[in-house]
Amino acid sequence: MSFDGLGLRVELLKAVKTKGYTAPTPIQTRVIPAILDGRDILARAQTGTGKTDAFALPLVELLSRQDAKGGRSRHPRALVLVPTRELALQVGESIKAYARLVSLRCSVVYGGVNINPQVDRLRRGIDILVATPGRMLDLALHRYLKLSKIEFLVFDEADRMLDMGFSDEISAVLDLVPAQRRTMLFSATYTQQIRNLAEIMLEAPEQIEVTPNTTAAESVTQKVHLVDRSTKRALLVHLISKGKWNRVLVFTRTKHGANKLTEKLVEKKISAVALHGNKSQSLRTRTLNEFKNGESRILVATDVAARGLDISDLPYVVNYDMPSVAEDYVHRIGRTGRAGVSGVAISLVCHDEKVHLKAIEKLLGQKIPVETINGYTVDSAVPDFVLLRPENSASERKAAKSIKEIVGKRKTSRENSKKNTEKTTGFGKSYGSDSESKSRSNRRTEKAGKKSSRPESKFRSDRRTEEAGKKSSRPESKFRSDRRTEEAGQKSSQPDSKSRSTRKKDSAGKKPSKSGSRFSQSSKQGKPKGRR
Repeated sequence: MSFDGLGLRVELLKAVKTKGYTAPTPIQTRVIPAILDGRDILARAQTGTGKTDAFALPLVELLSRQDAKGGRSRHPRALVLVPTRELALQVGESIKAYARLVSLRCSVVYGGVNINPQVDRLRRGIDILVATPGRMLDLALHRYLKLSKIEFLVFDEADRMLDMGFSDEISAVLDLVPAQRRTMLFSATYTQQIRNLAEIMLEAPEQIEVTPNTTAAESVTQKVHLVDRSTKRALLVHLISKGKWNRVLVFTRTKHGANKLTEKLVEKKISAVALHGNKSQSLRTRTLNEFKNGESRILVATDVAARGLDISDLPYVVNYDMPSVAEDYVHRIGRTGRAGVSGVAISLVCHDEKVHLKAIEKLLGQKIPVETINGYTVDSAVPDFVLLRPENSASERKAAKSIKEIVGKRKTSRENSKKNTEKTTGFGKSYGSDSESKSRSNRRTEKAGKKSSRPESKFRSDRRTEEAGKKSSRPESKFRSDRRTEEAGQKSSQPDSKSRSTRKKDSAGKKPSKSGSRFSQSSKQGKPKGRR
């Protein structure tokens, strides 16, 4: 089947051919006619199957038909919600490419950037809005955005939105849009949350399922290299250099790991850039553009980019760190092999990550082929320049006895040093040991308990209280306030004694005053006054 038979106008057919698409993908073949027929959509499609164009083309087609009847409004008539900023930009670019051909206005709003330019664009009027939930609600609550004219509501990567905690935002969006509308929900998985959400927002939807969520795209060739963790970086450099890879997306588990790997690649004269959540939106956009334009060969990213990137002609994806969630593996490798173009997904798996590999293979229902690279993978022959590779039987048989003794002495020295450190500091014990291994907080708690259990030892506050009680029980000792009162009383009982205040007043009276009056003698022998 060709695009000509889907009921699209001539301008859109030309745009599709300009992109290089000759035939619609399976998801496009089923979704486009259903949307044009006026149905709500519940579709499950794997990433990279062309689902963005599956709803972008019919949206532009339907809105352009309304414009021909004079139905244009300043407020958006179609709203597309996506979970991440990167995905918002990618979807926005795809829709704008079609919308400008039929004089439709499309804008993209997302958080992390100045809101004022987005407000100015909305005031000029738009037809299609692509947005992340948070920024869209900010604009709506401040009355910069009016959603009462929405006719088409699209949720792209709905399962990802729920995973990121956008449940409340989705409910708020449903309260702001009209009840009479057309709704399309696209998801990579069919969880119970997705089914519950579909029951709430969809009316007699057309359910479309093209590929199951537990399979990777057939156009992606998968490989596994079993490698020591310390050899991962050297193997990655070897693959890039020997294969002359010019465009590679590398996934790491942490932001720090992405930055560190990028620095090491740059040291090897390999142009690389890092992309993760700690980067500002402007820097992330510039980084993506550099990678797309070929200015950087390697893009090192965390899973923030797993579903938000649409990079044409991306031949290689490398899992430098294996994902702990098996479903994330499918989304990672879905960045390559898109739109019918073949790609290669390579995973560098160390011993600690084999459990993640087993979970991924269980999800996929197949074994991923393991390939050996001499000199780098653990199952390969040890090259001549490596004198000894520990825990490798072939290498240990080949190594000289003197080398083994040196390695053994160093290993013993490290173990003894570790034991001495444990004895002196109490730290450094393994987390998997028995009762003698405890965390720092537990050891402190136990020490405090031992101290408090000693009968002769008491807390500082108790000791102070007891000492104060002992002092007060002595007959010859009195509190300071009582002693002051008694001393003041003794002084006042002497006829020739005067209080300090009285003496001050008497001395003041000797000086000539303006009124010429003096204090009387009775005031001198009045009630005793304490120290002020």
